[in-house]
Amino acid sequence: MLTRHPDFLRYVLFADAVASGATGALMIAGAGFLSGLLAIPGELLFEAGLLLVPYVLFVLWTATRRTIPVAPVWLIIAGNALWTLGSIVVLLGWLAPNALGHGFVIFQAAAVGLFGLLQFVGLGHRAVAA
Repeated sequence: MLTRHPDFLRYVLFADAVASGATGALMIAGAGFLSGLLAIPGELLFEAGLLLVPYVLFVLWTATRRTIPVAPVWLIIAGNALWTLGSIVVLLGWLAPNALGHGFVIFQAAAVGLFGLLQFVGLGHRAVAA
């Protein structure tokens, strides 16, 4: 039996922040190495990693509110949707990564999309718990 957990959204937000923070740190610190490994420009990896820094801070801020505000969660969901869509666009011709690079982009796009979906579901959990 599935039960609704009032902290589900908070857990998903924290998981998103941790995963995004780790990915961002990897992309910033390892842009040169990853570029050679994935056949993705190092500058793109580095700048994408930098974009994740304020995102992670915003997600953490949202997750640590006593009551999670709805509007910031919608912004986070929209950001995740845009990141996923952008990743797909990148693979449709803007870049020509190797097989490992394709896997990297597909994996992170799927993970980001899943976080967005879980955050959307979490809004429903939040509404029931309120």
